[in-house]
Amino acid sequence: MASRYIANTPAEQDQMLRVIGAASVEELLVKIPPKARLSRPLALPPALAETDLIRHLKTLADANADADRYACFLGAGSYDHYVPSPINHLVLRGEFFTAYTPYQPEASQGTLRTIYEYQTMIAELTGMDVANASIYDGASSVAEAVLMAHAATERTEVVVSHGVNPLYRRVTATYCEGPRMRLRDAGAPGGTTDLAAATRLCGPKTAALVVQSPNFYGCLEDIASAAEIAHAAGAVLIVVADPVNLGVLEAPGKLGADLVVGEGQGLGVPMSFGGPNLGVFAAKRELVRRMPGRLVGATVDRDGRRGFVLTLQTREQHIRRAKATSNICTNVALCALMATIYLATLGRHGLVKVGELSAAKAHYAARRLTALSGVSLRFQAPFFKEFTLKLPKPPDRVVARLAKERILAGVPLKAFDRALADCLLVAVTEKRTKEEIDAFAQALERAVV
Repeated sequence: MASRYIANTPAEQDQMLRVIGAASVEELLVKIPPKARLSRPLALPPALAETDLIRHLKTLADANADADRYACFLGAGSYDHYVPSPINHLVLRGEFFTAYTPYQPEASQGTLRTIYEYQTMIAELTGMDVANASIYDGASSVAEAVLMAHAATERTEVVVSHGVNPLYRRVTATYCEGPRMRLRDAGAPGGTTDLAAATRLCGPKTAALVVQSPNFYGCLEDIASAAEIAHAAGAVLIVVADPVNLGVLEAPGKLGADLVVGEGQGLGVPMSFGGPNLGVFAAKRELVRRMPGRLVGATVDRDGRRGFVLTLQTREQHIRRAKATSNICTNVALCALMATIYLATLGRHGLVKVGELSAAKAHYAARRLTALSGVSLRFQAPFFKEFTLKLPKPPDRVVARLAKERILAGVPLKAFDRALADCLLVAVTEKRTKEEIDAFAQALERAVV
């Protein structure tokens, strides 16, 4: 057919109809009930030339409040960290951009090598023995970790800190409906996990204790104490962490975590209005055979040359069926590659610098913003690059007003917790300048007067 990649012509339509023995397109639709059919043409504008269409789409895109043109203080799991230019250049190469599951190692050494490097870097950052080839996002990594703890301990309850991202908690609750696991909430009234409540909740039925640090409110948790509580009950400690922060913060594995999971979007993956993201998953060696997804390992061929293969493939597609540890069907290798390039480009010292700048700028922003009348920190616990503000006026209205001044002021928390209806979650990364933070403070002052 001549027009393989564009709309077919009337002559081509007639040719296809003759082949299938139909007189018209209308004849193909006669079995559809009339009441289910639209009785008028679609309300679409006339077709545009490609140049006019691109111009039109750019006009529509300009209506978006994007992080390239606005000062972005959004967080809650997706952060406006800088994406080094080599990332986009390299991931758009055909051998990476079109790659899928590397089933044939003899034809996939490049892809397998990058995944292996990614796993090594994540294991080092988190302080764990092994990391898998990535999962979809932070929410699915937490949920998979909970199922993994259930399988490893054969226990039916999980204690989840209220400081864990509420979206992660919702996804985990959905995952737990199948095996009928019970989720128990450990409150965080002061911004961090109530460890006394966690101690009371953890018992002989507890498979895992889940904490996030820095948590959803931006506060730093006492991971070592959480580890003691979990292990005293014979449970697994799952720590939800942002790997970007681990250039500065202590690795959770060194503080007693058994599983470290979280959202890796900040490692060179653009915010992209919400995805795709990168699920980080790392574990102690003794739990490796319970891990979901895939694991790439290093080996040698028959000539003694180093090579890489899929070492563990624990999903149901690989003939394991009911023995599969998870039904998660792939990994986000392209986003994992972005993270690998990001970490290789920045290096150890660069990642430390990102963390130091983010923390320093966040604390400067907190001082500037809480100096305003009626504005205060909702929680007094130490924070890293994100903090919760209490505002004298409705945060959603404040956010809408500041957006008109090209400032994405943060995330109103009313949708997540009505008890925090007067609160705004603010994140500050290394990209934010003093001028942007000062402009934010000035705009906020006008908005809350």
